[in-house]
Order: sequence, then C-alpha cells, then structure tokens
Amino acid sequence: MSDTNYDFVIIGSGFGGSVSALRLCEKGYKVLLIEKGKWYQKDDFPKTNWNLKKWLWLPSLRFFGIMKMTFFKHVGIISGVGVGGGSLVYANTLPNPKPAFYKTGSWNGLENWETVLKQHYKTALQMLGAAKNPYLELGDNLLQKLAVQEGRGDHFEPTDVSVFFGEADKTFPDPYFNGEGPERTGCNICGACMTGCRYNAKNSLDKNYLHLALNKGLKIIAENEVIGVKPIGKSDGSDGYSITFQRSTSLLNRRRTTVHSKAVIFSGGVLGTVKLLLQLKKTTLPNLSDRVGDDVRTNNESLIFNVNLDKEKDLTKGIAIGSVYHADESSHLEPVRYGRGSGFWRTLLVPVVTEGNFFSRLFQIGTKILRHPITYFKLITVKDFSKQSIVLLFMQHLDSTLSLRKGLFGMKSSITKGSQPKAQIPFAARLAEHYGKLVGGGKSFVVLTESVLNMPSTAHILGGAVMGTNKNEGVIDKNNKVFGYENMYICDGSTISANPGVNPALTITAISERAMSKIPENN
Repeated sequence: MSDTNYDFVIIGSGFGGSVSALRLCEKGYKVLLIEKGKWYQKDDFPKTNWNLKKWLWLPSLRFFGIMKMTFFKHVGIISGVGVGGGSLVYANTLPNPKPAFYKTGSWNGLENWETVLKQHYKTALQMLGAAKNPYLELGDNLLQKLAVQEGRGDHFEPTDVSVFFGEADKTFPDPYFNGEGPERTGCNICGACMTGCRYNAKNSLDKNYLHLALNKGLKIIAENEVIGVKPIGKSDGSDGYSITFQRSTSLLNRRRTTVHSKAVIFSGGVLGTVKLLLQLKKTTLPNLSDRVGDDVRTNNESLIFNVNLDKEKDLTKGIAIGSVYHADESSHLEPVRYGRGSGFWRTLLVPVVTEGNFFSRLFQIGTKILRHPITYFKLITVKDFSKQSIVLLFMQHLDSTLSLRKGLFGMKSSITKGSQPKAQIPFAARLAEHYGKLVGGGKSFVVLTESVLNMPSTAHILGGAVMGTNKNEGVIDKNNKVFGYENMYICDGSTISANPGVNPALTITAISERAMSKIPENN
C-alpha cells in the first residue's frame, strides 16, 4: 500500500483512539491516527495556567494548549486537546462506576455489562499504570474529616490514579511494559497534574498505549483536523473511505490532505466526534442514525471553588485528585488541586447563588459582595490563589440528558428528556460550605457562567453516539460499530450510554478495549 492508503484511520488520540491504535497495530494493521492538537513533550507544558498559550486551546488567538473550554446554552464544557487527548489535562483518577451504571441507559440489556467489561477494566488499569494514592495531604485530610463528621467516615478513600509514584524526582527504567515503555520519574506531589505533568510521572496515553503503538508502526499526524469522511465505491463504505483533513494550527496555510482507508474509527470525544458526525450526516454519510447528538450527559456535576485567607495552609501539595468521599449512594465529592502559581480561575469566579432568574441571581451576587466587600476582595486577590483554594468536584449518578444539533454557528444544545442539568445543586453547596468551615472560614465561588447564566459546568461530557439495538435506538451497536455503514466504529466518550456518576476515563478505556477485541487479526 502507498503512504496514503491505510487499513484503519483513527480520528482523535484520547482514551478510545489510543486504545484502538495499539490493539490494531498489534493485530497487524496499517494504522494512521490524526490529532487536532499539538504533540507535547514534558518540557513543553506550562508551569502555571497563567501561560494561556500553552494551557488553553484557542487557535483564533494562537493559543495551542491542552485544555479547551466550550459553552452551549445548557452547559459549559472542559475538554482535552493534544496527542494523548484528555489524558494530558485530566486529574488521573480511575474509578469503577457503581452497578446502576451497567443497567440503565440505551445500552441496558444489550449485554451483562458489569460481567462482560470486568476483564477489560482489569486490562485498562494495568495499561494506565493505576496505583492507590499513597499521599493524603491537607485537602484530602479535610475531606476525610468532613466524612467522619457526617457519620460516613468509612465512605472516604484514596483514589486509584494513573501516576508513577516510585521515588520522588528519581528516574527509573520502564516499570510497566518489560522495558518496552519509556523511562518514568517518581511523582513529587506538586499538584500540577492538570496543567500537564512536567516531571514525567503522569501516565498519560503518550507514555503507554501510544508509545507502544508507535513502536509497532503507528503513524501519527498532529495539528490536523478531519473535515471529511466519504465512502469510496459502494455507499455503505464496504469498499473503504476517503478521509480529508486540514491544518488546525494555521490560519492561512490550511493545506488539505486526503488519504484512503479500509476502515475508520471516530475517537474525537463528544465535541469532536458528534460535531463531525452531524456535519457528515448532512453531506457524505446520510445513513447515520438520526440519534446522533442525543443522550448527551453532563455526569450531573458541580465545580465549586473554596477559597480561604489562611496563608499558612498549602492546598497545592498532593496529586490533582487524591481522595474521594461517597456522600450517599449516588453522590461523590473529590477535592481537586492545581500547582503553585496557577491562579487563572480567579478571573472567572463569583460567589455561589442557587435560586432565581438572571436578574435575581445578579442581585444575590451583588448583595453577598456588598455585605462582605473586604473579605471577598481579599479572597479574590490572595497572593497565591492555588495555594489557598481547592476545587470541590461533585458528581452524581442521577440522570439528565441533552441533545446536540448543528446550528447556524456550530453545535447548539437542547433539553430532551429527564430534568435539565443544574448549575447549582443544593447538596453540593452544603458539602462545600461544610468543607469551607473545616479549611478555616473559606467561602465558595463558581465560574460566573454558573451563577450568572445558570449554566452548569462539566469536565466529563458524555454521550451523543450511544449504543442501541438498532439505528432507531442508537448510533452504534454493542460492539461500537456504526449502524448504516461497514468498517466504521466509534470509540470515545460519546459512546458512553448511561451516566457513570464518576470520572469516566477508565470506563472509556475498558469499552474501547472490548471493541478492539472484536476485530480479527489481519491475515
């Protein structure tokens, strides 16, 4: 085959795309992976999130970082960009969902999912280098104290995380893959996991799945975005596809390239895959299910910043998420930290309010500030914001869904079924207030889109290309194969077909492992 012909082209390099790349290369296929973001090395990551050019993905401003913020009418979304996808910017946590996850949503009944996925969860944990966090620092100890005071001390635990602990700042030969992986350096618990690990301790996908796949012949083209997928010959794609992509980091020279492939795997996450599928359904892939963009879930999250005035306390020490408190059967609370000097979020924060229309919320925010103007001024202007603040990530299994559709200026959101995702969850606000008292007089803040516009935020957007028994009930079948087309698959967060209620990276990896196990060896 020529350099423009492949067995598989994978669109996106997050958890699903990286799993697919390795497993297909192991089976003898010629594989190309196309990634919109940049290919970062450890020394390329920013020291703090004030370095917006290396932290945020805003190509129009020439910012080519690892984190993207996207806003719709009903939700604000944080996602990852770059070779390694969300693993570059996520908080390393690898929890298993509760049993209810496997028995709800559009995939319910297609398989006994809890049993079927068990072996794949095990493989995913091994590949991602999961380890129990050995360092419970101040932010974690306060969460444990909260759990004890609420009479649920036994529902607190350290997290399983994708981090190499070893010995701090000491480099070791590959500890995971019998010498086939890269050298690793022991974690120094600096708390800067979410601005990109500069110390080679985070087990991001470029250190495992992608590294091994490159050794087995994978070709990666970074800084390019796929804009077209078209069947060659037969309209069902059985003769293969042409895939067209263009430069994503150039404003003027957006050179387009077309390659041919026998099969295609969409792995661009909800924002990448669903957006592209909605576009293609109106052009070259009309037989895609009408369910594309449906059953989008926000994991029912709340992100609350707790800021305090105690300069003696250091909340940056530890890993990004070192512990979790299971506040009830469907709710989970995690303290999230940034490294020293990362205070960008302070520019977007306002006090928490929970009720009323737009004008009522503005009035409540103003009233809170006017009642304690000096205190709020001091909190927002603390010298090292990350040292004196922590983000409380609240997640629930409770289900609510959105739909994404193609609008005049991109995708737009709408409510389909279930209750609308809420910007303020009273239970989360109560836990945050309790936590603030333990810190020592801390006050709660949220991103202004939550308090002002009543728009919830999530770091774990899921769904939009879910499983079903047929194309009237889902976009893919139980093996991640797209209804209506041959040799076409989806492996990313858009396939998650129920609300996990916990950080979803491990589940995306496990489901993708299963999907790839169904593809035969290349004879």
